Amino acid sequence: MTRRLLVGYLTITLIVLLAFEIPLAIFYSQREEERFTTRVERDAVVLSSFYEDVLDAGAENDPAPAMDYADRTGARVVVTDAEGLSLLDTDQRTGRDFSTRPEVGQALTGSRATGIRHSDTLGTDLLFVAVPIASGGTVHGVLRLTVDAHEVFQRVERFWLSLAAMALVVLAAVAVVGWAVARSVTRPLRQLQTSARRFAEGDLSVPPPPTEAPEEVQALAHAMGVMAGRLDELIGKQRAFVSDASHQLRTPLTALRLRLENLEARLGDGGDAADAEAAIDETRRLSELVDDLLKLAQAEQAAAVEPIDVATVAAQRADTWSALADVSSVTLELDGPQSGVWATAVPGSVEQILDNLLDNAVSAGPEGSSVTVSVGRRPGSVVMAVCDRGPGLSDEAKERALERFWRGSQATPGTGLGLPIAHSLAEAAGGTLTLSDRPGGGLTAQVTLPETSAPQDDRERTTSEG
Repeated sequence: MTRRLLVGYLTITLIVLLAFEIPLAIFYSQREEERFTTRVERDAVVLSSFYEDVLDAGAENDPAPAMDYADRTGARVVVTDAEGLSLLDTDQRTGRDFSTRPEVGQALTGSRATGIRHSDTLGTDLLFVAVPIASGGTVHGVLRLTVDAHEVFQRVERFWLSLAAMALVVLAAVAVVGWAVARSVTRPLRQLQTSARRFAEGDLSVPPPPTEAPEEVQALAHAMGVMAGRLDELIGKQRAFVSDASHQLRTPLTALRLRLENLEARLGDGGDAADAEAAIDETRRLSELVDDLLKLAQAEQAAAVEPIDVATVAAQRADTWSALADVSSVTLELDGPQSGVWATAVPGSVEQILDNLLDNAVSAGPEGSSVTVSVGRRPGSVVMAVCDRGPGLSDEAKERALERFWRGSQATPGTGLGLPIAHSLAEAAGGTLTLSDRPGGGLTAQVTLPETSAPQDDRERTTSEG
């Protein structure tokens, strides 16, 4: 918007300058040409009055006045008789016929003739003035002056250039002042843009409306603040409800499972015992669902990020999950450094992300397959990946796998919240979670987190140990 305002200011200024300077330049050009023509015409009349007496009396022409004028002004002076034959020419021999020249022919009829034409011989524009030499109504001849008009055109050109320079100075001044004014005008809108961008990132805190903004902008800022406050309140209530409900459901579900287990022990073997065992499995699944809902609610809450040694966490979680992988006849491998790879994340979130990804990978991997946990760096980011040799997912399934409660099939164990929890935790740290096919079969879950440097105390400890 600042650029559009500045372009508008410059456009208006340019239109005003053109509307003022173009007529002024045209007027100046016409005035200079008229002044020059009038001066030369006056000189021609003065000279013609001198030669009028000479031609009227039939005396011999005196070239001195014409030659003196030609020396002073650089003009060419031609004097002809009534037939158009030159009697005096400061540049050529006499006796030439000038009656075919339009200006001479017009002057022989008793009228003055002026104009400008280009001379190919001299390569310049010439001003010509032809006046009749007459007395008592009889035309005795013509006096023609031809003067180089280049000096006039140079003055006009210099004037045009000065106008152009003035226009550039004015435009530059308007650009500087206009930029400052445009920035001042759009500052409140930029503040609103910053607030809207923070809304999109999940930060619903709104600064007070700018007092220097117009009333309309202040009203918009106030409305955005009210909207953000209302959204923050609703989202907070929703998260609080999920968290409270999860906490409240834990105790009765635990009690219900204990009662069912006691009941199963008293029933012994039989159909009733099988029903009790199925009910226990359902309560166990409900407990897992409640736990996952609580984790998801916590993951969606804004929390401060800290530097985390992702490589160390990955090595610890791989070691922890090795036992369960062995039970499932799956080999767990660690690829990459085991320490010294730092990223920003919510404390405890990297562990939860890896636990969810490893749980899915170990469950999906067939017996005898391997699951690889890798940690690496990219410019500005840290990349964790968990790769399995399971059946993988279709393109549609990979898109929906991050949706809450989605499962590939009803037979798939779990609550359908593992990947959404990992995804929310990655986003809370400013990172991403993506799913892709693993070359050779299987699935790769890749987490990208912002890279950071090691904390000062960790660097000092590493230096002292080294």
